[in-house]
Amino acid sequence: MMSFFVPETGATITVKQRPIVVITSNAEKELPDAFLRRCLFHYISFPDPDMMLDIVRVHHPDLEDRLVREAMDAFYWIRSVSGLQKKPSTSELLDWVQALVVGGVPLEKIRQEIPLLGVLIKKNQDFDMILKRLYAQDPAKSKAKMQVVAG
Repeated sequence: MMSFFVPETGATITVKQRPIVVITSNAEKELPDAFLRRCLFHYISFPDPDMMLDIVRVHHPDLEDRLVREAMDAFYWIRSVSGLQKKPSTSELLDWVQALVVGGVPLEKIRQEIPLLGVLIKKNQDFDMILKRLYAQDPAKSKAKMQVVAG
């Protein structure tokens, strides 16, 4: 039998079977070959828009449908941009939706500017790339650049 002590509770936990340990990796750093030889690998695909909608709804059940759709359209457009160092993740989408709600950002602004972009994009190079692509699609948006950057 295996056991381990939890100092915070003073309890010793005893188990009859060896535990299965699940380790996740976002592939930002390579894991050592010796470690990987002892692992079973299972790839989890990034959520498709339908699954992502379900995820957003679990975390934000009272959001207006149009807000969720606009946010997800912008999110998946950003993820489709090739060359990003770090594509925004599910966590960043959830944080961004929350920021849009708390900030009282109007729907039209999401479509026009992708406000509060810094919640989604974490690398300067990616931020600049998204702004260039956004303004290349619609030069009139370049007037709003300072609003996007400022949030």
